[in-house]
Amino acid sequence: MKRITRNIFTAFFGMALVLVSCETTELDLTQNPNALTPDQASADFLLNSVQEDFVRQFEGDGDFDPNDNWASGGNTTGDGFNELGMELTRIVNMGGRNYVSVYQGSDMSDEWSNAYRILANIRTMQPLAEQSELFTHLGMANFFEAYLFVTMVDFFGDVPYSEAAIADDNFNPVADPGASIYDAALALLDQAIANFNATESALPPTDLYFNGDENAWVRACNTLKMKIYLQRRSVDASAVASFNAIVTGGNYIADTTDDMIFNWGATSASRPDNRHPRYGINYTVSGAGEYMSNWLMNLMDTTDDPRIRYYFYRQASAVPGAEIPPDEETLNCSLEAPPQHYIDGGFTFCYLPNGFWGRDHGDADGTPPDGLLRTVYGTYPIGGKFDDDSFEAIGLVAGAAGAGITNLLTAYTSDFMIAEMAMVSGDEPAAKTALLNALDKSVAKVQAFASTRLGTADGSFQPDAAAISAYRDTVDAAWDAADTNGRWNLLAEQYWVAHFGNGVEPYNFYRRTGFPTTLQPNLEPNPDVFIRSMYYPTNSVNNNSSISQKPNQQQTVFWDTGDIPAAN
Repeated sequence: MKRITRNIFTAFFGMALVLVSCETTELDLTQNPNALTPDQASADFLLNSVQEDFVRQFEGDGDFDPNDNWASGGNTTGDGFNELGMELTRIVNMGGRNYVSVYQGSDMSDEWSNAYRILANIRTMQPLAEQSELFTHLGMANFFEAYLFVTMVDFFGDVPYSEAAIADDNFNPVADPGASIYDAALALLDQAIANFNATESALPPTDLYFNGDENAWVRACNTLKMKIYLQRRSVDASAVASFNAIVTGGNYIADTTDDMIFNWGATSASRPDNRHPRYGINYTVSGAGEYMSNWLMNLMDTTDDPRIRYYFYRQASAVPGAEIPPDEETLNCSLEAPPQHYIDGGFTFCYLPNGFWGRDHGDADGTPPDGLLRTVYGTYPIGGKFDDDSFEAIGLVAGAAGAGITNLLTAYTSDFMIAEMAMVSGDEPAAKTALLNALDKSVAKVQAFASTRLGTADGSFQPDAAAISAYRDTVDAAWDAADTNGRWNLLAEQYWVAHFGNGVEPYNFYRRTGFPTTLQPNLEPNPDVFIRSMYYPTNSVNNNSSISQKPNQQQTVFWDTGDIPAAN
């Protein structure tokens, strides 16, 4: 197995593998595994490491803490696939006016290297688990590997996989076609289900996702299969039937109590930081580290979305240019005229009313002294402050102190997938039913999550049943009044709102469908073309003769046949 790790890290990164630390949200589950050699490795320790590293592949790292397993780097805030997807889809601000300059090969090294670090630990763990008949360990490893490399394909396209995990001295593993990796993922999920159904000698002492519930793991496997079939529906004639067969069977994540989530413990702010990474980035002594999306806040504010006070916390009651005079120091664009394409399209520019202080897509004006003024993440999903009109500046410990969650596979996502498949099949009434089911589950989940995290906030500002019902009725009526394209837009907008915090699913949806067409365009009139896949990491291209850099970032993933609107 030592040759496997040398293959992965020498070929890709020029790094030697050490078995990375296995701390979890509990922080006290193992001795220090950094000192372990592969022949001393434990299947339990390795699985703990994989579980945490997997969620950080999506959420990244809040503070470059050397005591967690995530190698930070690149140009994006905190890194991780969720952040990349949220920036591209206007869920948070993308801080660059030209797509080609925002995401370079040098920015992708951490997402890439950490994925292969996880694969190395899975490969080291598997023979240990097989020898001891630890079938649940194996099933979890199968699942994580499938989910991880499906997502690697979604972001990079063709990537090394089969040759990245063989025990020889091939330092230049070739990139496998994305379609073949998807096939391998389906096979892994079948194997995972078989392992979960086998009689093991012992369960993992730590299961950070389903607490040892093997039936829940099987539902997660089937839900991930649904996602795979949905992703490749445009290039796989059997995908719709395969998807529908799982739905008919009913053994997938259909109830919120079955959601696959990761709970951030928020018991430590360092060594390691186990708060939600977005909390660690935004709740600082100097204030917020990110800008919220003007497009998303405006959509939710103007439609009286009942989730808005949970998603966003306003540190100021007014924004320069809106209720108060423009201010060059804190909001430079408040003194500027909107670009012509914003005027032509009727898009909001620079500022919003009611204290929603964010940024437009592609606004790269630098960092003014507004960290304690701009709108920041709220209670859900990162464990921040609930917005009760107090308009107080945030601090290091505010709200739920970072006791957030990462949503990976959820019941509302299952309903959105069912709605999309119904739209593709021409069954718009079924799509409407699934959409409303997704909305109901999303709102209920947000409120249930926040109910234990309000702290000292005034809970009377929470939306009541009448407000929630009125919003649902508005969505229902809007669907009935819309044509097919309008219904796709409504589905997409609700998809964006519900997936706040998870950028992977909206990014994939946008490339699959081209909706919503209502997205605010980039500030730059000619920002280059929307990114269809990321550049390979520069160091991987330099160290692996089997990989050549892409000519541009418009190279499509194998399943991507959708059209992106011109106003990108």
